[in-house]
Amino acid sequence: MSLKKYFAHDFTSGIVVFLVALPLCLGIALASGAPLFSGIIAGVIGGIVVGTLSKSPFSVSGPAAGLTTIVLAAIGDLGFESFLLSVALAGLFQVIFGFIRAGYLGNFFPASVIKGMLAAIGLILILKQLPHAIGYDADFEGDEDFIQPDHRNTFTEIVESISDVSMGAIIVSLLSILILVFWNKNKLQQFKFFRIIPAALIAVVVGVVLALVFEGLFPSLAIQEKHMVSVPSISSGAGLSAFLIFPDFHAITNTKVILTALTIAVVASLETLLSIDACDKLDPYRRITPLNRELKAQGFANMLSGLLGGLPLTSVIVRSSANINAGAKTKASTITHAVILLLAVLLIPIALKQIPLACLAGILMVIGFKLTSPALYREMYNKGMSQFLPFIVTVLAVVFTNLLQGVFMGILVAVFFILKTNFKKAIILVSDKNNFLLRFTKDVSFLNKSTLREIFHKIPSDSTLVIDGSQANFVDHDIMETIRDFSEASKIKNIQVELKNL
Repeated sequence: MSLKKYFAHDFTSGIVVFLVALPLCLGIALASGAPLFSGIIAGVIGGIVVGTLSKSPFSVSGPAAGLTTIVLAAIGDLGFESFLLSVALAGLFQVIFGFIRAGYLGNFFPASVIKGMLAAIGLILILKQLPHAIGYDADFEGDEDFIQPDHRNTFTEIVESISDVSMGAIIVSLLSILILVFWNKNKLQQFKFFRIIPAALIAVVVGVVLALVFEGLFPSLAIQEKHMVSVPSISSGAGLSAFLIFPDFHAITNTKVILTALTIAVVASLETLLSIDACDKLDPYRRITPLNRELKAQGFANMLSGLLGGLPLTSVIVRSSANINAGAKTKASTITHAVILLLAVLLIPIALKQIPLACLAGILMVIGFKLTSPALYREMYNKGMSQFLPFIVTVLAVVFTNLLQGVFMGILVAVFFILKTNFKKAIILVSDKNNFLLRFTKDVSFLNKSTLREIFHKIPSDSTLVIDGSQANFVDHDIMETIRDFSEASKIKNIQVELKNL
């Protein structure tokens, strides 16, 4: 890729992902009970290490909201240094998962469920960012669970936020949304400036300027410090090394450390596989990411994150979808966002603290709307109930529980329709007066036994039944036993049973 094309696509996309990732990395660290800089470390390593080793062109890795409950409990139980050892060991387990080809589990997620997960994430972004957009920042950035750490839920948080509205924050968030909506209009895109400069960057600059204007000229609209991005301050004397915390290797004999590592490895791997599948579906070029290599890349990154004092990381769909929507072409944008994240925190933390959270909330809400657009719901509805029901169940389940539980519920519904379709098509029955032909059109297993018994029950007395298995490569033992039982019982009803190719 030429330098000109890089700046036109991947560099600008990296800036957008940085703006999205910064508050999420910090918010997730805060919610996990970990040092703020541990979230930054995970974000930087996720971008550079996974971005380099992975074959995914768009996936962005970093600390994930889905792990906050596990991380919070583990830090409270083990202490942060021992927890870091669990993170490093979790990475080792993920590398092993990659070598034993566990990534193939990701091939079994139904498309309707993945699309439902994307739509649900979009809804969650809108609902969760709404309080931040009006100046209510009680909950941490990046929370995705329905039940929040403060024991409120997604909807009661919105109701509560109405009582603590900041007009300055509302103005900033609305202006951010308008900039993102109109920036990419065709009439503006004919000008080079609008094609090169990302709308999200302009929204942030305008938000910072407005916040300063409000503070100086309109005190009633001033946005308080608690509603700004909170970044750890790095003094010039201490340097980066003062923020690196290393694991306690003496805890290797602690069983809880091993169990925590295994839990993190399994949950992080599942979230990564889901996110990668979703990214591949959003990829306009429909490229397919090697899942086993992805697990290895995630594993190496988690090992390094644990060794340097970072949180566990996964591929994250919010940052990945922001990357795709920003026009990224290659994984250079993923690496770029991590480099910008590190340099910004090290060199300009004071400038970052001037960014209103309401401004970032507006950006995330626009990303959320693109993920959960009405057109997607119409598309899935037009595909029929076998696709729409797993989709909408996944959407509702993810919104009202969390990512993994919601996807699991969606998969159960999808499996039901798969089995139902299989039951109908695996066995057919045709008749001509009292002559019946029962044909197995595909492999039949014990799952088809109930359908077969219902068909046998319909065969009248004094008739002939031919059972043809020529099109089935496999007939389960339970099916053969059901046929033998019917053949014996049919003598009483004077039914002649003939077996063909069985």
